[in-house]
Amino acid sequence: MKTKTKITVRYAETDQMGIAHHSVYAVWFEAARTEFMREMGFPYAELEKMGILAPLLELHVKYGRPARYEDELLIETRLIKVTHTKLLFAYRVYDAKSERLLSQGSTLHGIVGKDLRPIRLQKVHPAFAQALVDVQEEDDS
Repeated sequence: MKTKTKITVRYAETDQMGIAHHSVYAVWFEAARTEFMREMGFPYAELEKMGILAPLLELHVKYGRPARYEDELLIETRLIKVTHTKLLFAYRVYDAKSERLLSQGSTLHGIVGKDLRPIRLQKVHPAFAQALVDVQEEDDS
């Protein structure tokens, strides 16, 4: 499963050169991942009500071409690895008009309960665990 989330680069997200600051990619990835989970049928708010949290463990970004003020971007999100206690998402950031790849990255998330201890989804919520496996894609980057 792939989702595409539209983002417009805001002035506050740029540096003095009008280029999107490196720090906003984490925010954009979060927005895209939130949309991915919603489209999958498991919005984060529902997961939290079930006692499932997914804190960020790692963030990687490879910057290729700059995103600039008022550029319209498409962020493609895929779930590329599911383990018993972790999820790995991959992102590609494209210029929406030219469809050029600007950057790519990944985030690794733990699967924990409200006490922040790792949980095994298969035991706590088997339907969600299976849904994750069903949408998982190979990493072709």
